[in-house]
Amino acid sequence: MYIHELPTWPVFHWDEKVISDVLARVRHKQGRLSGRMEALGFELRQEATLQALTEEATKSSEIEGEKLDRDQVRSSIARHLGMDIAGLVPSDRNIDGIVEMMLDATQNYQKPLSAARLFGWHAALFPTGYSGLLPISVGTWRQDKAGPMQVVSGPYGRETVHYQAPLAAKVDEEMQAYLTWLNAPSKTDPVLKAAISHLWFVTIHPLDDGNGRIARAIADMGLSRSEDSAQRFYSLSSHIRNERRDYYNILERTQKGDLDITDWLVWFLECLERAIEGAGALLQAVLDKAGYWEAHNHKPINDRQRYVLNRLLNGFEGHLTSSKWAKLTKSSQDTALRDINDLVAKDMLVKNDASGRSTSYRLVG
Repeated sequence: MYIHELPTWPVFHWDEKVISDVLARVRHKQGRLSGRMEALGFELRQEATLQALTEEATKSSEIEGEKLDRDQVRSSIARHLGMDIAGLVPSDRNIDGIVEMMLDATQNYQKPLSAARLFGWHAALFPTGYSGLLPISVGTWRQDKAGPMQVVSGPYGRETVHYQAPLAAKVDEEMQAYLTWLNAPSKTDPVLKAAISHLWFVTIHPLDDGNGRIARAIADMGLSRSEDSAQRFYSLSSHIRNERRDYYNILERTQKGDLDITDWLVWFLECLERAIEGAGALLQAVLDKAGYWEAHNHKPINDRQRYVLNRLLNGFEGHLTSSKWAKLTKSSQDTALRDINDLVAKDMLVKNDASGRSTSYRLVG
């Protein structure tokens, strides 16, 4: 029996004594982080928000096994927020859709969530009406034409069913109750409400696909409400991605249990706590980037050089080589070497110790 089949569904309950300490820690760390960020200038806060939102969009998709182009995500977010930054690249429509959903959740967090708004998010996630090669119903509740909605794993013919959602005929009624609860004033702490909203949504599983990503967007909306701020300085999905197995395990255990969701709330809060603590690294990266340009902005460089330097400052994966430079800037190997050597001479790049075919470079600092 799943929790949605219980006679008292969806009356959740939890152990306040168990929850109170970890919730207090999370709220304290939220406040401290907001205070640290408030001390920064507007531009640095914008850059921190851009970094956090980029991380959130890419990692939420990675949880579902989809790897997005980070530069496209960053550029799409910057354009949608009207940020004037160098090195913007064109973004695919599917990436723009993911970004539009996430920004609507976090920037318009005070707006009520409605079925129409959810359908808009769903259409943005699946602009072609397909999930991979499979056609899906977009912008409407699932119909279960191929049978009950199940979460399964394993090879075809030997699948393991981890969860089965309520029947499609019940989804409209279930979602009306969910949205009424979500939009109503509540004495429940907003952070706890964000955690419950995530669990409740994925338990109903109201859409043909994209339920996990939309549930995490709803949780982000709840966290924005808890801070009363559209600015984001940490990524919860990044830490859910790091702990993906635990995430799925706790969801499965909760959905197969009773309506005591204490364990789910503790897991969510502790994951959120780690995400907030991880914002220190994001803040340091933003400060390092600002410090780098403050030290070197007076040096004349071309657009290719500025673009690659910003790529490095934003978290470039792997080592920078002349071949990678040429590919990034769509230039020749000779041009790449000239650009690199010029930056080395200007003390903006430095050659790593290895030489020969493995010659690579890093930022000075």
